[in-house]
Amino acid sequence: MFRMFSKLRRFGSEQRGAAAAEFALVLSLLTIPVLNAIDLALYAWDRMQVDNAAQIAVQAAWAACPKSFNLPATPNSYNKCPNMPTAVTTAAQSTTLGTAVTVTATSENYYCINSSGSLVTVGNFPNTKPSDCSSVGLAADLPGDYVLITVSYTYTPVFAAVSIASVLASPITRTAWMRLG
Repeated sequence: MFRMFSKLRRFGSEQRGAAAAEFALVLSLLTIPVLNAIDLALYAWDRMQVDNAAQIAVQAAWAACPKSFNLPATPNSYNKCPNMPTAVTTAAQSTTLGTAVTVTATSENYYCINSSGSLVTVGNFPNTKPSDCSSVGLAADLPGDYVLITVSYTYTPVFAAVSIASVLASPITRTAWMRLG
């Protein structure tokens, strides 16, 4: 019996391997924040790519539907700009996200820019274009024909079990707009 207690005492005072055990405990605690940082960085990158896809898509709409196509160009009047749907989709999917990006909405209306720099709808297609922007308090300005394109991408966290990125908004949806005429 004494020999057994002697061995237990000797085992309890043994220090070899303690550093490795402590390192393993600390490493496991540090791994979770690192995995979260990676997932959040990837989410931010993908969100920027979706912003970029929306901008590229709206620029493609502008390039595909010049004034000579007799605006309006969308969505009830694609016959006036038949290349637009294909051009917009191809452009939106030209980012690193590829075909995972989808064009979810395309609209075209008459807008004025208010005093805070925001677009305000002043007329809907196919109605007639308002003569000025008096409805938003800027009578001297003329309304513009703007196209708005919304794109979407579903983000999937790499480390879903431990990542706070799994609670962020998904799908990522972004809208870009550009004046056509």
